[in-house]
Amino acid sequence: MTDPVEVIDPRLMRDVLGHFASGVTVVTADGGQGPLGFTCQSFSSLSLDPPLVAIAPARTSTTWPRLRDVGRFCVNVLAEDQSDLSAAFARSGTDRFAGVSWGPSRHGSPVLDGVVAWIDCTLWAEYDGGDHTIVAARVLDLGADPDRRPLLFHRGAYGRAEAAADRA
Repeated sequence: MTDPVEVIDPRLMRDVLGHFASGVTVVTADGGQGPLGFTCQSFSSLSLDPPLVAIAPARTSTTWPRLRDVGRFCVNVLAEDQSDLSAAFARSGTDRFAGVSWGPSRHGSPVLDGVVAWIDCTLWAEYDGGDHTIVAARVLDLGADPDRRPLLFHRGAYGRAEAAADRA
């Protein structure tokens, strides 16, 4: 006999899981008619062999289907001073790239200036993730700036990582 599944209040779940600090990314692609991008907090390393990462865009995203059609995209890990980019790429109905400095990756996807790291990818697979889509992506190229610190999101607000030297 199986136990019945209890209903979890979505607000409670968001509040409790908000205690887990995460980085903030902007996923970008060359849309042919111009660059595309959206803020994505759900990002993680997935596999070293083959090299895979995972993102989880909301099913309500109107940008993810356009990036999916491109098939290649770049995950830009935002730096601690880039909360404005996170907010800009989270807005609908605006030119998210207005005033944003970037350059193309080797594969043509936009790499935002000043990010902590970037991971150039190609779509590997998609899976049902409830109100999100779980996307596995094969890493094509990547890089990082060891002098930059990441933008964090914790308990509904942006924050910053404290460097070991700051704690000493």
